Amino acid sequence: MTIQILFKNLIRWIGLGGLVGLLSGSASAIFLIGLDWATNYRESHLWIIAFLPLAGFIIGWTYYKYGEKSVRGNNLLLEELYKSQAPIPLRMTPLVLFGTIFTHLFGGSAGREGTAVQMGGSLADQLTKLFSLAQNDRRLVLIAGVAGGFASVFGTPLAGAIFALEWMLHRKFNWKSLFPAFWTAFLAHWVCMYVWGVGHTEYSIPEVAPHTLMNLLWIIPAGIAFGLSGRLFAQTTHFFSHQFSKRISYPPLRPVIGGLLIALFVWYSDSTTYIGLGVPRILEAFETPLPWYDWLAKTGLTGFTLGAGFKGGEVTPLFFTGATLGNALATWIPLPLALLAGMGFVAVFSGATNTPLACTVMGMELFGYESGIFLGIACLIAYFFSGKSSIYSSQNLEGKFYADISSWLKKKNN
Repeated sequence: MTIQILFKNLIRWIGLGGLVGLLSGSASAIFLIGLDWATNYRESHLWIIAFLPLAGFIIGWTYYKYGEKSVRGNNLLLEELYKSQAPIPLRMTPLVLFGTIFTHLFGGSAGREGTAVQMGGSLADQLTKLFSLAQNDRRLVLIAGVAGGFASVFGTPLAGAIFALEWMLHRKFNWKSLFPAFWTAFLAHWVCMYVWGVGHTEYSIPEVAPHTLMNLLWIIPAGIAFGLSGRLFAQTTHFFSHQFSKRISYPPLRPVIGGLLIALFVWYSDSTTYIGLGVPRILEAFETPLPWYDWLAKTGLTGFTLGAGFKGGEVTPLFFTGATLGNALATWIPLPLALLAGMGFVAVFSGATNTPLACTVMGMELFGYESGIFLGIACLIAYFFSGKSSIYSSQNLEGKFYADISSWLKKKNN
């Protein structure tokens, strides 16, 4: 490839990536502003949770009537990357945006990553038709959209780019995807934070244990626990989704029933700890001992919420699950509580999404690079012991550089 062609491609992707970064960063900013409003309003007006079944019907009916392929969510992005069959509908962006805000406003338990990634991917794919992009270029645009959405919604540009590359890797790595992914991720993050002025939650691990052999060995049981937790989270979501689909044939009715049961749970427990994003509880997990069952409660309620047909992501609930499980493990594992919470924060995510590299980098961006050894080992062990489960049913694990090792371990686990 000549210098002239390289330069031409560079200019081209600076322009395309710039457009995707502007769109995905702006979409994430609008989403985060709306989500913050929804969360604050719900916590100040708890009576609104009683209307969760009604909100569920509105979400379910809207997707049933207008959702078409958009109901596939993140799996649609993966399927289009692998097979490139049809354009991702632009309507996915407003549908998932308002569906997720409705879910949080009325008390569902969900995250935000799925929404940002779907918005980034659907907005990016509109450039395919606009600029008549070839199939390979379309794949790069989709990767860039995912990178921009993830980076801007969490404030982690390095992890956003690596997540898109790792999550969407198919058979053979395409080096051409590197620049679009990283350029778009950094630009989307900059647009969200500095153009729109939308900040992100700050976490910290004030004490990192010395890198002694014994301390490093303690990562093994913790990593195994995190991996099994990630596996349970994925299987719980799939289980409830299957049960609702099997037992309730009319899709709009599923979130109505689910919303009624969730509202009753909140009323009976007299607590909103496990609904919404759960960020306050995540922050507590880094500071003080919590009830050991927090991670189980969040796993079950999130799986039930998403399985019933409400909208939102899985990643922040995975952060909740991991941080509170790490908090609980501090009773038996002699590592600093905040360090274990941070390890669980990213390692459960790693196990449930099969993205250990992105999760390790994300942990270092959020908590500091001093904890990188502990985070990296925990993420890798969690990935190996999470089995074949993934929260994304369409995810293809072929081609990952650790596939051969993980394949052997996963066979042992299954």
